Amino acid sequence: MVKSSCSNRRKTISAQDNRILNEKIRSQEVMLIGDNGENFGIIPTKKALEIAKERDLDLVVVSPNQAPPVAKIMDYGKYKYETEKRAKEARKKQHTVDIKEVKMRYKIDTHDYMVRIKSATKFLTTGNKVKVVIMLRGREMQHNKLALDLATKFIEDLVASEIPMQVERKPLLEGRNVVAILAPSSK
Repeated sequence: MVKSSCSNRRKTISAQDNRILNEKIRSQEVMLIGDNGENFGIIPTKKALEIAKERDLDLVVVSPNQAPPVAKIMDYGKYKYETEKRAKEARKKQHTVDIKEVKMRYKIDTHDYMVRIKSATKFLTTGNKVKVVIMLRGREMQHNKLALDLATKFIEDLVASEIPMQVERKPLLEGRNVVAILAPSSK
């Protein structure tokens, strides 16, 4: 956590923030930019610190790789707060695609089958991928052809209901399960 009060010049900097502040600036001169955007030019670091203290703000190196480094006068605590707030807003607007799973057995009843179709439809319309899993237990492995046919029928029924989707992975037997992956289409 960074303390922003200028009376306490000892700054504790978090590991993720690598900005150089106030007295920790090691170069003799800096290219100074004021808090209102005015360009002071190249001035000694001590004078830049005095200007920052007069305005009750911090001196922050924004471009350390320049010769001399570019420093800006700003309220560092406020700056850090605003950047974290912008990053939080960006994460809020971002939609992550999840893989939702629809499980069934190859001997599924028609009503249960329709419930699975509705679930897959809802998942695809909200922008998530759907993993269709048809489980085979014990001697049911002999009927893996029926499970593959059910997975193909499931995909055909979703296509018939005119949901914008694409088959990312066709139905295949993986161990004791038949698995297919469907993704929402970008239409």
